Amino acid sequence: MATNENLPPNVIKQLAKELKNLDETPPEGIKVVVNDDDFSTIFADIEGPAGTPYENGIFRMKLLLSHDFPHSPPKGYFMTKIFHPNIATNGEICVNTLKKDWNPSLGLRHVLLVVRCLLIEPFPESALNEQAGKMLLENYEEYARLARLYTGVHALKPKPKSKTGAISESTTALNVDQTKVVPSSKVPLPAAPLAGSTASKAPGTNSQDQNAVAVLPTEAAVGAAAVQKKAAAAVPAVGKSQVDKKKMDARKKSLKRL
Repeated sequence: MATNENLPPNVIKQLAKELKNLDETPPEGIKVVVNDDDFSTIFADIEGPAGTPYENGIFRMKLLLSHDFPHSPPKGYFMTKIFHPNIATNGEICVNTLKKDWNPSLGLRHVLLVVRCLLIEPFPESALNEQAGKMLLENYEEYARLARLYTGVHALKPKPKSKTGAISESTTALNVDQTKVVPSSKVPLPAAPLAGSTASKAPGTNSQDQNAVAVLPTEAAVGAAAVQKKAAAAVPAVGKSQVDKKKMDARKKSLKRL
């Protein structure tokens, strides 16, 4: 096994460039784990391709670089147990790219993509796992069943994706009808918050909840304004009735004098 100390400087430079590229723009379904102190062992997590018995599983593999890399191909191993014709029970990978078809100009990206494609299209003719190879040719359903079983037992599980749209979900849960929310720009809010008002933001509430709560003081302000308007309208009505009564009393007194 090679280390950074005994790899040629030009190889280290090329590997560093490749690994940086793989880290910044990883191939689809492949995540490379880089050890800056030792480029001789490259780890990668490969997602099981959709539509295959390896779907919903993540398989860890490694590439071991020899001291004369890239003149000789790396050796590939699956560290996660997998039922596959071209992967031995000890994890060794059999693929022509890592053997007779190797070319020093091939990069690590190409090798990793070939290995993932192997999960999509196995080659039972060059099987390292004879049971899997024979089963693939003679009884695919049984082969797929066993491959799925291995995937479910041994493969890593993908991390659940973070939920989005939490605000809209919260709105749905509260049954808030956004069409009935009065824009604050159209209805003036009170200059000071009401005593005990629920409009102040409580810990753990989101902006959508805050908008829903903000409707309450707005409606209170509208109601208060309506009451004040009615009261103002009632005052002149009372005053007018009193004036009319005084006039009637004065007329009655005049009639008595006559």
